Amino acid sequence: MKVVVCVKQTPSTTAVFRVQNGSVRWDDPGGKPNVVNPWDEYAIEEAIRLQEKHGGDAIALTMGSEESKEALKTALAMGCTEAVLVADEAFEGSDTLGTAHVLAAAIRHQQDVQVAVFGKQAIDGDTGQTTIQVAVKLGWTPLTFVSEIKELDPDAGTITVERLLEGGKETVSSRLPVVISVVKEINEPRYPSFMGIRKANRAEIPTLTAADLDLDAGSAGKAASKVDWANVYELPPRDTSVEIIEGDTVEEKVKKLAERLLAEKVI
Repeated sequence: MKVVVCVKQTPSTTAVFRVQNGSVRWDDPGGKPNVVNPWDEYAIEEAIRLQEKHGGDAIALTMGSEESKEALKTALAMGCTEAVLVADEAFEGSDTLGTAHVLAAAIRHQQDVQVAVFGKQAIDGDTGQTTIQVAVKLGWTPLTFVSEIKELDPDAGTITVERLLEGGKETVSSRLPVVISVVKEINEPRYPSFMGIRKANRAEIPTLTAADLDLDAGSAGKAASKVDWANVYELPPRDTSVEIIEGDTVEEKVKKLAERLLAEKVI
């Protein structure tokens, strides 16, 4: 069975962001500005588990710059069998729809993929749209917020999953191929082994371009973007103040707080 896991390199969760000359910049005080999107770690783990259980390949795929190979090396170190970078100047400035168009073409390029796995969202854009958009571009069934793959039969071409919803859980079955997004409840991502890290550092990661994927120039990139980032600015500072409510007892403090909230018409 062939599984593709789509990953993204994102800023570290400890990065400090700022707006400079209309662009968002960031620095990380810990010295590690970019990491694998934390939600994607669960997707990588699940792809590896599917490969271990059913055989075949778990292929890590990302769209980005040459620097994004670091995210792919992490996926290889964890246990993915292959990794592919999709990079082209024509893709720069893509919105989620353009990104989905490119990723869908890259998944098709792998041939005979039965499952494409995503994290539920990226911590930088936080839209959670790419999974559904890729599924639409591929014409595959989308299964989102998956907390467990209960059954998968590659020979019969069927899958049954449990989805985590706000009000509970639901069990859904579908024919393969499918695009799924996973939540953190699905597994516990493994740590890369020492041997895995050494192997990943020696790995030759191929790069696919727009020409390799037979993509039209206007299908992705800034020109095709439906999102306008022309005006990026910092929010103005808020004029705030803090008042400490004093009192001899908790009851007295609560009473004073309630009176102030009523006076300010907060409640």
